[in-house]
Amino acid sequence: MSTQVPALLHGLVDDAAVFPPGSATLPDALAAHRQHRVAWYADLVGPLLIPASTVARGDLSGLVDPGEGLVVGVIGDTGIGNLPFALSSLAPDGVTARQVEVAVAKRGEDPLPGVAELLRRTDATPGVEAVYAELPLTFGLMGALDAIAAARADGVPIAAKFRTGGLAAELFPTPAELAAVICACRDRNLPFKLTAGLHQAVRHLDPETGFTHHGYANVLAATLAAADGEGAARVAELLTALDPRPLLERATAHLHEPRPLWVGFGSCSILEPLTDLIRLGLVNGGYDA
Repeated sequence: MSTQVPALLHGLVDDAAVFPPGSATLPDALAAHRQHRVAWYADLVGPLLIPASTVARGDLSGLVDPGEGLVVGVIGDTGIGNLPFALSSLAPDGVTARQVEVAVAKRGEDPLPGVAELLRRTDATPGVEAVYAELPLTFGLMGALDAIAAARADGVPIAAKFRTGGLAAELFPTPAELAAVICACRDRNLPFKLTAGLHQAVRHLDPETGFTHHGYANVLAATLAAADGEGAARVAELLTALDPRPLLERATAHLHEPRPLWVGFGSCSILEPLTDLIRLGLVNGGYDA
């Protein structure tokens, strides 16, 4: 019998194999995702993330057996208005979209108009369990979170998404900024996803780019602290930690409980975060006899 992934880590890592820096071909990504879904660590893995443009072109046709029950997340690279067409292209191949993720504003823009447009189109996403509005960390953010929280309270399956990295230093929020976002979501009982930059478990300096990356174990511990009612200063402190011990202490105390607030993040590799989690002792990578 294989070792199970603890409840705290269920669905933590969405399969973003087709996105940079991995940039796998769709056939290769599908083949690998099928293996992940039947592996002993399957509970760690969320849906395969696919760009809306890929879906709309019909690239899945011929690659998916309609009977296999493939579940994906659709990333709205073609904009909010084109999401309904992309989603309608999935049914003939027997594919289900569990979630939709789309940027509602560019960096420096007020996200509230984009949130309003996305909310007007949620009726065109039937069967989708969650719609994630990707929000820039800019002016108007708190108003956008208020609008999302209000819609969620009315039964709309919408949540927030934030970027934690990219190709420029300014795309990496500071620990204080990310802590403020986590606490703002906590105060509104609003789930959130993260994307980009979470390449290792613990906060680190990337020697190739010179950028300091957030660690997903840091985010996990920080979110648990926020959910436990701690303030932004303590949450930021955990995001800044380079020593994994306080992160592990916090995570271990909640290991068999569902993860609060933080839905997870996308990674172009599933095995890299899995290996880190095994190394830290949060996942037991051994097998029972």
